[in-house]
Amino acid sequence: QVQLVESGGGLVQAGGSLRLSCAASGLSFSNYAMGWFRQAPGKEREFVAAITGSGGRTQYADSVKGRFTISRDNDKKMVYLQMNTLKPEDTAVYRCASARFWPVYGIDDVRPYNNWGQGTRVTVSS
Repeated sequence: QVQLVESGGGLVQAGGSLRLSCAASGLSFSNYAMGWFRQAPGKEREFVAAITGSGGRTQYADSVKGRFTISRDNDKKMVYLQMNTLKPEDTAVYRCASARFWPVYGIDDVRPYNNWGQGTRVTVSS
């Protein structure tokens, strides 16, 4: 049984930083691309970042490019999201997800993701 468990969320002032972690189990981790999505109250789920199984390729939403960094440790079966220069509009529940492949139609689409964590809440105060 695949489990993805996020941690690291919390309350931070604008301009601050947080590092989210996602612990994976029950899957051959290095064979999966991993992604982070977020959903703010009253808004649709939004792609944040993704990384290939090897870690050699990443992709970011324009809204976080240059501020967020996704990384992974395949030995520990962990994926991370380093979030710097946080803004109030980054407030959301952040979820990690696993994808068996990196589709040609885009890793920012929810369709390739077949396992999701429960999420960790990030609140950025102004």
